[in-house]
Amino acid sequence: MPELGVVEVGRPQGPGAVAGTLPLPSAWGVLAEAMRQQRPVLVRYHGHERLLCPHMLGWRDGRAKVLAYQAAGTTSAGALPRAVEQRWRSMFVDELEGPVAVDAAWQSAGNYCADPARAGMDRAELAVPAGLAG
Repeated sequence: MPELGVVEVGRPQGPGAVAGTLPLPSAWGVLAEAMRQQRPVLVRYHGHERLLCPHMLGWRDGRAKVLAYQAAGTTSAGALPRAVEQRWRSMFVDELEGPVAVDAAWQSAGNYCADPARAGMDRAELAVPAGLAG
């Protein structure tokens, strides 16, 4: 499968760039590669198995976060919403357990926004451009 045109924003540098000095969580590499290859990732998060299509990796208060489209699995509220536009999840990467890229269809929704602030992040490091997500 061809690699997705993922925008590499770059790690923060300079004064106040706390995220640039922190080690990457172990799940980061799996998520970043899955973004590039348009492959979903199977994870366990807060006790629920989820199939995620990561769209953005970044930082919030010095912790790594991922914005992902949840394609399958359950949530803390139970079943996935029927409306695909409501399946976006912003999660702390260090809370993901056992991430594994799988051979399944990459999914997204038309309301994807590549703005880190809307994804609950201070800044993005990798992002799927909005025009390529659908």
